[in-house]
Amino acid sequence: MPDPCAVIVGPTDALNALKERAVAAGITGELLPFADSNTPLALETITKRKPDVIALERAFAATPRGAALITRIKADKTLTASEIRVMAHDSDFSRVVPRTPIGGGPAGAAAAPAAPLDQRGTRRAPRFKMKGKVDATIDGKPAAVQDLSTVGAQVVSATILKPNQKIKMTLTDDSAKIPFNADIAWSSFEIPPNSPPRYRAGVNFGDADPAQVEEFCGRHKA
Repeated sequence: MPDPCAVIVGPTDALNALKERAVAAGITGELLPFADSNTPLALETITKRKPDVIALERAFAATPRGAALITRIKADKTLTASEIRVMAHDSDFSRVVPRTPIGGGPAGAAAAPAAPLDQRGTRRAPRFKMKGKVDATIDGKPAAVQDLSTVGAQVVSATILKPNQKIKMTLTDDSAKIPFNADIAWSSFEIPPNSPPRYRAGVNFGDADPAQVEEFCGRHKA
């Protein structure tokens, strides 16, 4: 059985203060601090050590990465005994994050957050699910196309994607390479079970050739 411990996640310059706050709040056992820029390692340790307490710095918990980490922890049935606590590094603020029973509807949905729909008209044309793995690049870095229309797409990528971000995107297969300018309509950060963290995003195409995209879609739609 793992030794008692607590995992603390927050900005690097706040970790020492968070450890002091944790001790003052009565959190016992080995304190394992992780920078909020390294959530994959923090999550790996959490799943391995099963800490009594998982303490997240208040500002970090309010970010997409923090929310994704909380959602991932809540979805893991092996971590039901771990208390999730949000703490401030510069005040006595501390609260326990309530858990919704696993399988109870909303919690099940939280385990796989749905992407926002049509926030900036990315569904002005029929959109089709892709079969298998459909490759693309965003600013030269790999991405996978989940669904596609002549005016937009939903993609997943390890690359940081932010709303309103201007990008250069290329759809690629054995028959064609289709480069164009685009922008990110919406994005969300995910930490899927047994997979690396990733961004899911809706993309508005700028100057993509509709005929080329339609042919590409025809080759790959489910």
